[in-house]
Amino acid sequence: MSISKRDLESVWHPYTQMKDADLAVTIVKGNGASLYDENGNKYIDAISSWWVNTHGHAHPYIAQKVYEQFLKIEHVIFAGFTHEPAVVLAERLLKILPGNLSKIFYSDNGSTAVEVALKMALQYHDNLNTGKNKIIAFEDAYHGDTFGAMSASARNVFTNAFQSKLFDVCFIPTPLSGKEEQALCALEDILQSNQAAAFIFEPLVLGASGMLMYEEKVLDLMIQMCSQYQCITIADEVFTGFGRTGKMFATEYCNHKADVVCLSKGLTGGAMPLGVTACKQFIYDAFLSDDKRKTFFHGHSFTANPLACSAANASLDLFEKENTFEKIKIISQLNIAFAQNISTHSKVKEVRVIGTILAVEINTGDKSDYLNEIKHFLFPYFLKHGIIVRPLGNIVYIVPPYCITEEELNYIYQIIKNCLEEIK
Repeated sequence: MSISKRDLESVWHPYTQMKDADLAVTIVKGNGASLYDENGNKYIDAISSWWVNTHGHAHPYIAQKVYEQFLKIEHVIFAGFTHEPAVVLAERLLKILPGNLSKIFYSDNGSTAVEVALKMALQYHDNLNTGKNKIIAFEDAYHGDTFGAMSASARNVFTNAFQSKLFDVCFIPTPLSGKEEQALCALEDILQSNQAAAFIFEPLVLGASGMLMYEEKVLDLMIQMCSQYQCITIADEVFTGFGRTGKMFATEYCNHKADVVCLSKGLTGGAMPLGVTACKQFIYDAFLSDDKRKTFFHGHSFTANPLACSAANASLDLFEKENTFEKIKIISQLNIAFAQNISTHSKVKEVRVIGTILAVEINTGDKSDYLNEIKHFLFPYFLKHGIIVRPLGNIVYIVPPYCITEEELNYIYQIIKNCLEEIK
Protein backbone atom coordinates (compact mmCIF):
# COMPACT_ATOMS: atom_id res chain seq x y z
CA MET A 1 0.00 0.00 0.00
CA SER A 2 1.30 3.48 -0.90
CA ILE A 3 2.21 6.06 1.74
CA SER A 4 -0.76 8.20 0.61
CA LYS A 5 -3.23 5.32 1.13
CA ARG A 6 -1.68 4.39 4.46
CA ASP A 7 -1.98 8.07 5.41
CA LEU A 8 -5.71 8.01 4.66
CA GLU A 9 -6.09 5.01 6.97
CA SER A 10 -4.30 6.55 9.95
CA VAL A 11 -3.90 10.35 9.74
CA TRP A 12 -6.32 13.23 10.36
CA HIS A 13 -5.17 16.30 8.42
CA PRO A 14 -5.66 19.96 9.47
CA TYR A 15 -8.31 22.18 7.88
CA THR A 16 -9.46 19.23 5.77
CA GLN A 17 -12.91 17.67 5.36
CA MET A 18 -11.72 14.08 5.44
CA LYS A 19 -14.99 12.64 4.10
CA ASP A 20 -14.20 13.66 0.53
CA ALA A 21 -10.51 14.49 0.78
CA ASP A 22 -8.24 13.46 -2.08
CA LEU A 23 -5.23 11.33 -1.29
CA ALA A 24 -2.51 13.50 0.21
CA VAL A 25 0.53 14.03 -2.00
CA THR A 26 3.52 12.20 -0.53
CA ILE A 27 6.53 14.51 -0.46
CA VAL A 28 9.88 12.75 -0.17
CA LYS A 29 12.40 15.59 -0.48
CA GLY A 30 12.88 19.29 -1.02
CA ASN A 31 15.49 21.54 -2.51
CA GLY A 32 15.37 25.33 -2.67
CA ALA A 33 11.88 26.47 -3.66
CA SER A 34 10.92 23.00 -4.89
CA LEU A 35 9.39 19.87 -3.39
CA TYR A 36 9.38 16.38 -4.94
CA ASP A 37 6.81 13.61 -4.53
CA GLU A 38 7.30 9.85 -4.43
CA ASN A 39 6.82 9.62 -8.20
CA GLY A 40 9.53 12.16 -8.92
CA ASN A 41 7.15 15.01 -9.74
CA LYS A 42 8.49 18.47 -8.95
CA TYR A 43 6.38 21.25 -7.39
CA ILE A 44 7.23 24.89 -6.78
CA ASP A 45 6.32 25.64 -3.17
CA ALA A 46 4.60 28.97 -3.84
CA ILE A 47 3.35 29.30 -0.24
CA SER A 48 6.53 28.37 1.66
CA SER A 49 4.74 25.38 3.20
CA TRP A 50 2.24 27.47 5.17
CA TRP A 51 4.42 30.57 5.17
CA VAL A 52 7.26 29.11 7.26
CA ASN A 53 10.05 28.41 4.78
CA THR A 54 12.15 31.50 4.15
CA HIS A 55 15.47 30.33 2.70
CA GLY A 56 14.44 27.20 0.81
CA HIS A 57 13.93 23.55 1.67
CA ALA A 58 16.68 21.32 3.07
CA HIS A 59 19.05 24.26 3.40
CA PRO A 60 22.48 22.73 4.10
CA TYR A 61 23.60 25.51 6.45
CA ILE A 62 20.58 25.20 8.75
CA ALA A 63 20.84 21.42 8.63
CA GLN A 64 24.51 21.54 9.59
CA LYS A 65 23.89 23.86 12.55
CA VAL A 66 21.05 21.69 13.86
CA TYR A 67 23.23 18.58 13.44
CA GLU A 68 26.09 20.19 15.36
CA GLN A 69 23.73 21.13 18.18
CA PHE A 70 22.22 17.63 18.26
CA LEU A 71 25.65 16.22 19.06
CA LYS A 72 25.84 18.52 22.13
CA ILE A 73 22.36 18.57 23.70
CA GLU A 74 18.98 18.02 22.04
CA HIS A 75 16.81 19.38 24.86
CA VAL A 76 16.95 20.49 28.47
CA ILE A 77 14.35 21.78 30.91
CA PHE A 78 14.24 25.59 30.68
CA ALA A 79 13.11 26.28 34.26
CA GLY A 80 16.24 26.81 36.31
CA PHE A 81 18.50 25.92 33.37
CA THR A 82 19.59 27.66 30.19
CA HIS A 83 21.80 27.08 27.15
CA GLU A 84 23.79 29.13 24.68
CA PRO A 85 21.53 28.84 21.59
CA ALA A 86 18.57 30.32 23.53
CA VAL A 87 20.63 33.16 25.03
CA VAL A 88 22.30 34.01 21.70
CA LEU A 89 18.96 33.97 19.87
CA ALA A 90 17.33 36.22 22.48
CA GLU A 91 20.21 38.69 22.26
CA ARG A 92 20.06 38.76 18.47
CA LEU A 93 16.28 39.16 18.30
CA LEU A 94 16.26 42.02 20.81
CA LYS A 95 18.81 43.86 18.66
CA ILE A 96 16.70 43.69 15.51
CA LEU A 97 13.12 43.82 16.82
CA PRO A 98 11.56 47.29 16.59
CA GLY A 99 10.56 49.13 19.75
CA ASN A 100 13.23 48.69 22.42
CA LEU A 101 11.96 45.33 23.59
CA SER A 102 13.92 43.81 26.45
CA LYS A 103 12.86 40.24 27.21
CA ILE A 104 12.21 37.08 25.17
CA PHE A 105 9.78 34.36 26.30
CA TYR A 106 9.99 31.10 24.33
CA SER A 107 7.15 28.78 23.36
CA ASP A 108 6.33 26.29 20.60
CA ASN A 109 4.40 27.95 17.75
CA GLY A 110 2.42 30.99 16.66
CA SER A 111 -0.75 30.21 18.60
CA THR A 112 1.16 29.72 21.83
CA ALA A 113 3.19 32.88 21.23
CA VAL A 114 -0.15 34.71 21.08
CA GLU A 115 -1.48 32.90 24.17
CA VAL A 116 1.63 34.02 26.06
CA ALA A 117 1.16 37.62 24.91
CA LEU A 118 -2.50 37.72 25.96
CA LYS A 119 -1.75 36.17 29.35
CA MET A 120 1.18 38.57 29.87
CA ALA A 121 -1.04 41.57 29.17
CA LEU A 122 -3.94 40.42 31.33
CA GLN A 123 -1.74 39.40 34.25
CA TYR A 124 0.24 42.64 33.96
CA HIS A 125 -2.94 44.56 34.75
CA ASP A 126 -3.97 42.04 37.39
CA ASN A 127 -0.57 42.27 39.12
CA LEU A 128 -0.86 46.06 39.20
CA ASN A 129 -4.55 45.96 40.12
CA THR A 130 -5.51 48.40 37.34
CA GLY A 131 -8.93 46.83 36.81
CA LYS A 132 -8.36 46.59 33.05
CA ASN A 133 -9.32 43.23 31.57
CA LYS A 134 -10.68 43.78 28.05
CA ILE A 135 -8.91 42.68 24.86
CA ILE A 136 -9.36 44.64 21.61
CA ALA A 137 -8.97 42.98 18.21
CA PHE A 138 -9.96 43.43 14.56
CA GLU A 139 -13.23 41.93 13.30
CA ASP A 140 -11.38 39.97 10.59
CA ALA A 141 -8.53 38.80 12.81
CA TYR A 142 -6.95 35.37 12.94
CA HIS A 143 -4.45 34.73 15.73
CA GLY A 144 -4.41 30.94 16.02
CA ASP A 145 -6.39 27.92 17.11
CA THR A 146 -5.84 27.70 20.86
CA PHE A 147 -8.66 29.13 22.97
CA GLY A 148 -7.14 32.50 23.82
CA ALA A 149 -6.01 32.99 20.24
CA MET A 150 -9.45 31.96 18.96
CA SER A 151 -11.12 34.37 21.37
CA ALA A 152 -9.13 37.23 19.82
CA SER A 153 -10.00 36.03 16.31
CA ALA A 154 -12.99 36.63 14.05
CA ARG A 155 -16.16 34.73 14.77
CA ASN A 156 -16.30 32.59 11.64
CA VAL A 157 -15.88 29.05 10.33
CA PHE A 158 -12.67 28.63 12.35
CA THR A 159 -14.33 29.42 15.68
CA ASN A 160 -18.07 28.74 15.25
CA ALA A 161 -18.10 25.44 17.14
CA PHE A 162 -16.46 26.99 20.19
CA GLN A 163 -18.16 30.36 20.49
CA SER A 164 -19.83 29.66 23.83
CA LYS A 165 -16.42 28.81 25.32
CA LEU A 166 -14.52 31.87 24.06
CA PHE A 167 -14.00 34.91 26.26
CA ASP A 168 -15.50 38.24 25.22
CA VAL A 169 -13.37 40.52 23.09
CA CYS A 170 -14.03 44.09 21.94
CA PHE A 171 -13.92 43.83 18.16
CA ILE A 172 -13.39 46.92 16.01
CA PRO A 173 -13.62 47.25 12.22
CA THR A 174 -10.53 46.21 10.33
CA PRO A 175 -9.14 49.51 8.95
CA LEU A 176 -9.34 48.51 5.29
CA SER A 177 -9.59 51.24 2.69
CA GLY A 178 -12.64 53.39 3.47
CA LYS A 179 -13.03 52.05 7.01
CA GLU A 180 -10.09 53.80 8.64
CA GLU A 181 -12.09 56.52 10.42
CA GLN A 182 -14.71 54.05 11.59
CA ALA A 183 -11.98 51.83 13.05
CA LEU A 184 -10.22 54.71 14.79
CA CYS A 185 -13.46 55.97 16.35
CA ALA A 186 -14.38 52.50 17.58
CA LEU A 187 -10.94 52.06 19.12
CA GLU A 188 -11.11 55.44 20.88
CA ASP A 189 -14.56 54.67 22.32
CA ILE A 190 -13.27 51.46 23.91
CA LEU A 191 -10.07 53.08 25.18
CA GLN A 192 -12.07 55.88 26.84
CA SER A 193 -13.91 53.29 28.92
CA ASN A 194 -10.57 52.68 30.68
CA GLN A 195 -11.17 48.92 30.59
CA ALA A 196 -8.84 47.93 27.75
CA ALA A 197 -5.91 45.77 28.85
CA ALA A 198 -4.49 45.12 25.38
CA PHE A 199 -4.99 45.61 21.67
CA ILE A 200 -3.77 42.72 19.50
CA PHE A 201 -3.34 43.09 15.74
CA GLU A 202 -1.75 41.56 12.67
CA PRO A 203 0.34 44.44 11.31
CA LEU A 204 -0.58 45.51 7.76
CA VAL A 205 -1.66 42.04 6.55
CA LEU A 206 -4.40 39.76 7.89
CA GLY A 207 -3.22 36.45 6.49
CA ALA A 208 -5.79 33.70 7.05
CA SER A 209 -8.68 36.14 6.55
CA GLY A 210 -7.73 36.49 2.89
CA MET A 211 -4.48 38.45 2.85
CA LEU A 212 -6.42 41.62 3.68
CA MET A 213 -4.12 44.65 3.73
CA TYR A 214 -4.31 48.07 5.34
CA GLU A 215 -2.09 51.16 5.59
CA GLU A 216 0.64 51.69 8.15
CA LYS A 217 -0.58 55.26 8.91
CA VAL A 218 -3.77 54.06 10.58
CA LEU A 219 -1.91 51.38 12.55
CA ASP A 220 0.59 53.98 13.70
CA LEU A 221 -2.27 56.12 15.04
CA MET A 222 -3.83 53.14 16.78
CA ILE A 223 -0.61 52.22 18.57
CA GLN A 224 -0.18 55.86 19.63
CA MET A 225 -3.75 56.03 20.95
CA CYS A 226 -3.30 52.85 22.98
CA SER A 227 -0.11 54.18 24.50
CA GLN A 228 -1.95 57.25 25.73
CA TYR A 229 -4.45 55.04 27.59
CA GLN A 230 -1.88 52.56 28.99
CA CYS A 231 -3.35 49.82 26.81
CA ILE A 232 -0.70 47.24 25.89
CA THR A 233 -0.22 46.79 22.15
CA ILE A 234 0.52 43.29 20.81
CA ALA A 235 1.86 42.89 17.28
CA ASP A 236 1.16 39.39 15.96
CA GLU A 237 4.10 39.15 13.54
CA VAL A 238 3.88 35.36 13.31
CA PHE A 239 3.23 35.66 9.56
CA THR A 240 4.61 39.10 8.72
CA GLY A 241 7.95 38.71 10.50
CA PHE A 242 11.28 37.96 8.85
CA GLY A 243 10.96 39.89 5.62
CA ARG A 244 7.53 38.97 4.32
CA THR A 245 6.35 42.58 3.91
CA GLY A 246 9.65 43.89 2.54
CA LYS A 247 11.07 44.85 5.92
CA MET A 248 12.34 42.47 8.60
CA PHE A 249 9.19 43.17 10.62
CA ALA A 250 5.96 44.81 9.46
CA THR A 251 5.86 47.16 12.46
CA GLU A 252 9.05 48.77 11.14
CA TYR A 253 6.75 50.70 8.80
CA CYS A 254 5.26 52.47 11.84
CA ASN A 255 6.79 55.28 13.90
CA HIS A 256 5.17 53.99 17.08
CA LYS A 257 6.07 50.46 18.13
CA ALA A 258 4.21 47.66 19.88
CA ASP A 259 4.83 46.72 23.51
CA VAL A 260 4.74 43.00 22.71
CA VAL A 261 5.68 41.12 19.53
CA CYS A 262 4.75 37.51 18.69
CA LEU A 263 6.97 35.49 16.34
CA SER A 264 7.01 31.99 14.84
CA LYS A 265 6.74 30.59 11.25
CA GLY A 266 9.83 32.10 9.56
CA LEU A 267 11.70 32.28 12.87
CA THR A 268 13.61 29.04 12.21
CA GLY A 269 13.57 29.32 8.44
CA GLY A 270 10.79 26.73 8.48
CA ALA A 271 13.08 24.04 9.88
CA MET A 272 11.61 23.45 13.35
CA PRO A 273 8.70 24.60 15.56
CA LEU A 274 9.48 27.58 17.79
CA GLY A 275 7.55 30.52 19.19
CA VAL A 276 8.71 33.80 20.69
CA THR A 277 6.90 36.49 22.65
CA ALA A 278 9.05 39.59 23.12
CA CYS A 279 8.04 42.34 25.54
CA LYS A 280 9.14 45.70 26.87
CA GLN A 281 10.78 46.08 30.26
CA PHE A 282 7.77 47.67 31.98
CA ILE A 283 5.73 44.52 31.40
CA TYR A 284 8.47 42.25 32.75
CA ASP A 285 8.89 44.50 35.80
CA ALA A 286 5.24 44.03 36.79
CA PHE A 287 5.97 40.34 37.46
CA LEU A 288 8.91 41.00 39.79
CA SER A 289 7.53 40.69 43.28
CA ASP A 290 8.00 39.17 46.72
CA ASP A 291 4.48 37.85 46.20
CA LYS A 292 5.08 34.53 44.42
CA ARG A 293 1.52 34.60 43.13
CA LYS A 294 2.58 37.35 40.71
CA THR A 295 4.90 34.92 38.91
CA PHE A 296 4.12 34.31 35.22
CA PHE A 297 2.86 30.73 35.47
CA HIS A 298 3.28 29.61 31.88
CA GLY A 299 5.59 27.17 30.13
CA HIS A 300 5.96 24.32 27.66
CA SER A 301 7.84 21.04 27.80
CA PHE A 302 9.86 22.05 24.75
CA THR A 303 10.37 25.70 25.72
CA ALA A 304 13.55 27.07 24.10
CA ASN A 305 14.42 23.75 22.51
CA PRO A 306 18.16 23.98 21.68
CA LEU A 307 17.75 22.44 18.22
CA ALA A 308 15.02 24.93 17.28
CA CYS A 309 17.03 27.84 18.70
CA SER A 310 20.04 26.71 16.66
CA ALA A 311 17.90 26.59 13.52
CA ALA A 312 16.65 30.13 14.26
CA ASN A 313 20.20 31.40 14.75
CA ALA A 314 21.21 29.78 11.47
CA SER A 315 18.25 31.42 9.72
CA LEU A 316 19.32 34.83 11.04
CA ASP A 317 22.84 34.12 9.76
CA LEU A 318 21.43 33.51 6.29
CA PHE A 319 19.74 36.91 6.18
CA GLU A 320 23.29 38.26 6.16
CA LYS A 321 25.25 35.53 4.39
CA GLU A 322 22.91 35.16 1.40
CA ASN A 323 22.05 38.83 0.89
CA THR A 324 18.46 37.85 1.56
CA PHE A 325 16.97 41.34 1.42
CA GLU A 326 18.18 41.78 -2.15
CA LYS A 327 16.18 38.65 -3.00
CA ILE A 328 13.17 40.04 -1.13
CA LYS A 329 13.46 43.30 -3.08
CA ILE A 330 13.45 41.46 -6.42
CA ILE A 331 10.41 39.36 -5.46
CA SER A 332 8.60 42.50 -4.29
CA GLN A 333 9.26 44.33 -7.56
CA LEU A 334 8.13 41.36 -9.65
CA ASN A 335 4.95 41.05 -7.56
CA ILE A 336 4.11 44.73 -8.08
CA ALA A 337 4.62 44.47 -11.83
CA PHE A 338 2.43 41.37 -12.08
CA ALA A 339 -0.27 42.91 -9.89
CA GLN A 340 -0.44 45.91 -12.22
CA ASN A 341 -0.58 43.59 -15.21
CA ILE A 342 -3.65 41.62 -14.09
CA SER A 343 -5.52 44.19 -11.98
CA THR A 344 -7.99 44.98 -14.77
CA HIS A 345 -8.75 41.37 -15.68
CA SER A 346 -12.49 40.69 -15.67
CA LYS A 347 -12.08 37.76 -13.30
CA VAL A 348 -10.01 39.71 -10.78
CA LYS A 349 -12.02 41.38 -8.05
CA GLU A 350 -8.90 42.80 -6.40
CA VAL A 351 -5.18 42.16 -6.36
CA ARG A 352 -3.21 42.97 -3.20
CA VAL A 353 0.52 43.09 -2.78
CA ILE A 354 3.07 44.03 -0.14
CA GLY A 355 6.63 42.79 -0.20
CA THR A 356 6.77 39.08 -1.04
CA ILE A 357 3.02 38.62 -0.46
CA LEU A 358 0.73 38.63 -3.50
CA ALA A 359 -3.02 37.89 -3.30
CA VAL A 360 -5.44 37.65 -6.20
CA GLU A 361 -9.11 37.79 -5.21
CA ILE A 362 -11.11 36.05 -7.92
CA ASN A 363 -14.52 37.39 -8.84
CA THR A 364 -16.88 34.41 -8.65
CA GLY A 365 -20.12 36.35 -8.19
CA ASP A 366 -20.30 35.02 -4.64
CA LYS A 367 -19.10 36.48 -1.39
CA SER A 368 -15.37 36.14 -0.77
CA ASP A 369 -15.21 33.36 1.77
CA TYR A 370 -12.89 30.60 2.99
CA LEU A 371 -15.48 27.99 1.93
CA ASN A 372 -15.98 29.42 -1.57
CA GLU A 373 -16.35 26.36 -3.80
CA ILE A 374 -13.89 27.61 -6.42
CA LYS A 375 -10.99 26.51 -4.23
CA HIS A 376 -11.82 22.91 -5.19
CA PHE A 377 -10.96 23.87 -8.76
CA LEU A 378 -7.98 26.05 -7.94
CA PHE A 379 -5.89 23.69 -5.80
CA PRO A 380 -5.78 20.75 -8.26
CA TYR A 381 -5.36 23.14 -11.21
CA PHE A 382 -2.13 24.56 -9.82
CA LEU A 383 -0.95 21.17 -8.57
CA LYS A 384 -1.40 19.75 -12.08
CA HIS A 385 0.92 22.51 -13.29
CA GLY A 386 3.55 21.78 -10.66
CA ILE A 387 2.72 24.58 -8.21
CA ILE A 388 1.66 24.24 -4.58
CA VAL A 389 -0.86 26.85 -3.46
CA ARG A 390 -3.55 26.69 -0.80
CA PRO A 391 -6.36 29.07 -1.81
CA LEU A 392 -8.27 30.90 0.89
CA GLY A 393 -11.58 30.21 -0.80
CA ASN A 394 -11.57 32.41 -3.91
CA ILE A 395 -8.27 34.07 -3.01
CA VAL A 396 -5.12 32.72 -4.60
CA TYR A 397 -1.97 33.96 -2.92
CA ILE A 398 1.74 33.34 -3.19
CA VAL A 399 4.26 33.69 -0.39
CA PRO A 400 7.39 32.08 -1.84
CA PRO A 401 10.72 31.15 -0.27
CA TYR A 402 13.23 33.95 -0.84
CA CYS A 403 15.47 31.67 -2.92
CA ILE A 404 12.83 31.39 -5.66
CA THR A 405 14.17 32.36 -9.09
CA GLU A 406 12.73 34.97 -11.43
CA GLU A 407 12.03 32.18 -13.90
CA GLU A 408 10.03 30.24 -11.31
CA LEU A 409 8.06 33.33 -10.31
CA ASN A 410 7.25 34.18 -13.91
CA TYR A 411 6.02 30.62 -14.41
CA ILE A 412 3.69 30.98 -11.39
CA TYR A 413 2.41 34.31 -12.75
CA GLN A 414 1.69 32.70 -16.13
CA ILE A 415 -0.23 29.82 -14.57
CA ILE A 416 -2.30 32.34 -12.59
CA LYS A 417 -3.12 34.09 -15.87
CA ASN A 418 -3.98 30.80 -17.54
CA CYS A 419 -6.18 29.84 -14.61
CA LEU A 420 -8.13 33.10 -14.82
CA GLU A 421 -8.88 32.40 -18.48
CA GLU A 422 -10.29 28.97 -17.67
CA ILE A 423 -12.67 30.17 -14.95
CA LYS A 424 -16.17 30.40 -16.36
